[in-house]
Amino acid sequence: MPLALNEEQRMLRDTARDFLQNDAPVNLMRQLRNDANEKGFSEELWHKMIEMGWPAVAIPEQFGGLGFGFIGAGAILQEAGKTLANSPFFNTVALGAAAIIHGGNEDQQQSLLPKIAEGELTLALAHEESNHHQSHGIQCQAFIDGKQLTINGNKKFVAEGANADLLIVSLRTAEPSNQNDGITLALIDPSTDGIKINNVNMIDSRNYAHIDFSNVTVSTESIIGERHNSQRLLDKTLDHGRICLAAEMLGGAQAMLDKTVEYLKDREQFGRKIGAFQALQHRAANMFAELEIAKSAVIHALAAIDENQDLAVVASSAKTLANDCYRLITDEAVQMHGGIGLTDEMDIGFYLKRCRVSIQSLGDSGFHKNRFAIINKF
Repeated sequence: MPLALNEEQRMLRDTARDFLQNDAPVNLMRQLRNDANEKGFSEELWHKMIEMGWPAVAIPEQFGGLGFGFIGAGAILQEAGKTLANSPFFNTVALGAAAIIHGGNEDQQQSLLPKIAEGELTLALAHEESNHHQSHGIQCQAFIDGKQLTINGNKKFVAEGANADLLIVSLRTAEPSNQNDGITLALIDPSTDGIKINNVNMIDSRNYAHIDFSNVTVSTESIIGERHNSQRLLDKTLDHGRICLAAEMLGGAQAMLDKTVEYLKDREQFGRKIGAFQALQHRAANMFAELEIAKSAVIHALAAIDENQDLAVVASSAKTLANDCYRLITDEAVQMHGGIGLTDEMDIGFYLKRCRVSIQSLGDSGFHKNRFAIINKF
């Protein structure tokens, strides 16, 4: 399994880096926050991403995609993390498209994947039901009667929940048994009667929503995967998201390391550059080492997606290492910059806030260490 990008993937990464540094610097995120932008992203920027073909990167070629796989998607997300660039890309491709690729029937794949590739369709995964990530704690109820699915319950902290064209909703349609796990996934139009969407303000200034379902009725044709038995598909979809989010977090951590090292070279104290102090050199070296370890885990996990391997262990490993690495580097960046590091004129606070939200999204380190231990029967 490769632990480095090939020539085409490097070209995609470099193109993404140049574009995002020029068209989506951190100041764009600052402007969106200052303007209290409800979407949390620039529509102009998203249209440019569509023109560059980014939504098609991970879509198979038979559905109009570019066939770069999720290594390609991860390369883009890593560069997006460096500038905190937000768009529907992550939720639509890493979560939405993944669920349809692995669980959609032929009609769903033929109708939806080309639209995703063209940038005509955006998706969001509505799964969480509490303040902490849970893979299996689904209580949002759905009753199947003939060709009709009736839904009652709520979902919390749905990323892009107020922006997406379609929601992929995890539902409990039966109690677990020897034959099934009782979970069903369904594609639902957010404009359907009985759905109420409430925007939620988060510290990273992105779009999140609490979504209530009250006697929402949809056709059973909206179901993705097996009825009453889609926990495995859900877990696979979540693992795609965890790995791709870890790639974005790597980008943010790299940007913070670069900015901190630059500051150590410029800032003078006691008549010399503070980067000359050995204690700070050791801390910077530790940050670099932790980042390199996380990079290896993430590229390994992205390759595992494209090689259709089991993702549970590599996804939890990658997300844990990315969580801990990003936290370490943002914490050290604040410490080494001193009090000015948390002032609004500096960028560090934005990375720190995004870091904290990313750590909680799709499972913090405690969740994934426990999952890793259970899988390996420690």
